[in-house]
Amino acid sequence: MSTPEQLARFLAEVERRAYRHAAYTVRDEQAALDIVQDAMLKLAEKYVDRPAEEYPMLFQRILQNTIRDYFRRQKVRNFWTTAMSFVMPGHDDHAEDGDAIEHLQTTSESDDPACQADTTQRLAIIQEALEKLPPRQREAFLLRYWEEMDTAETATIMGCSEGSVKTHCSRAVHALSKDLESKGITL
Repeated sequence: MSTPEQLARFLAEVERRAYRHAAYTVRDEQAALDIVQDAMLKLAEKYVDRPAEEYPMLFQRILQNTIRDYFRRQKVRNFWTTAMSFVMPGHDDHAEDGDAIEHLQTTSESDDPACQADTTQRLAIIQEALEKLPPRQREAFLLRYWEEMDTAETATIMGCSEGSVKTHCSRAVHALSKDLESKGITL
């Protein structure tokens, strides 16, 4: 069993290398900082009682899984950003302005009525697709990708394992993609 000092020493030694690794992989300095911080926290929370010799292997596994989770979240966010830009033609910068749904709901009344009707129709299609999801898939999807919670937080809220959250999210994304594509929304 290791001591907290050994863990702190290990994390201090690995910090810069882990950051460079994450930054090269994700190509985003802020995301890389978050990834390394998350990986370090996971190691400290779950494996502090392990022998110090196991830290390098454990940390690398955690870091790789955290990077994979980042890419999964990005893939789904990009999917929904594309879906929302389909709903809001000409508003590609909505992601920087906050929540896309809020943006849609606060669209000024001076916009073209035909455009407003089209946007309302597209929003209804997306909402209908979300409502068709089984409750657990919808809950996991909304918590992970709309509320931007991590897998552990979502699992705690849903009262299930992290693996179940990942399964529910994966199934939700596939079902939503299929449903929207069948209605002519291709991404």
